[in-house]
Amino acid sequence: MFHGGIMASRLRFFPAALALAALLQPARAEQPRAVVELFTSQGCSSCPPADALLVEYSRQPDIVALSLPVNYWDYLGWKDTLAHVAFTERQKAYAHSRKDRQVFTPQMIVNGKKSSIGSDRDQIEQAIQATTKGRKALPVQVKLSETNGTVTIAVEETPDTAQREGEIWVLPVLRSQTVPIERGENRGKTITYANVVRGLNRVGEWRGGSARFEVPLETALKGGDGYVVLLQSTDAARPGVILGAAKGPGL
Repeated sequence: MFHGGIMASRLRFFPAALALAALLQPARAEQPRAVVELFTSQGCSSCPPADALLVEYSRQPDIVALSLPVNYWDYLGWKDTLAHVAFTERQKAYAHSRKDRQVFTPQMIVNGKKSSIGSDRDQIEQAIQATTKGRKALPVQVKLSETNGTVTIAVEETPDTAQREGEIWVLPVLRSQTVPIERGENRGKTITYANVVRGLNRVGEWRGGSARFEVPLETALKGGDGYVVLLQSTDAARPGVILGAAKGPGL
């Protein structure tokens, strides 16, 4: 998988044999049923409705909603103030994984698998239904706790999942960021973005069953004021289906 963004240091993995229960806070009322990633740009006139829709999704407790601003529209007269080349490369890697080579804005990737127009709620909901196959939550449970400046990530395999391997990622996010746009296609608009990703930090590999990972809280929050954890399969070293996810406190 593409390892863009700021790579975390001092990330540690602990064998599954270590006891988990005593270290975990009570489980969230709802495990996420979907992860939606919006590839957007401040220089794209079609993106503001999708950005507003992602704000709505970010308020749903069973959805992990992420904004990933891309940089390939910067030449249109306004350089996106939140964009990162790592997000552009992630979007392209998804297109290669799907084998459709479709890269556009606003593009919503649902559960690492389905591509949708980012402003089309019906299409996104259909993609969620198609990728969850009737399940009320993602197949693998991921639980978080924070103690003494350390985030503990506990992974629990559920019996119905066929996937046995994946990678753990920690993504720092800005929960809300409002940007006045002075030039380009969105000149004069002020747009609020939700859960803007600030880094892609690969923690380690998951090979099935229960496992525990630890990450410094400072790393999980670097550049942001919240964080999200993804458990994601890989397809020829590219991002694949998302197997599990969890939101940090306050998201």
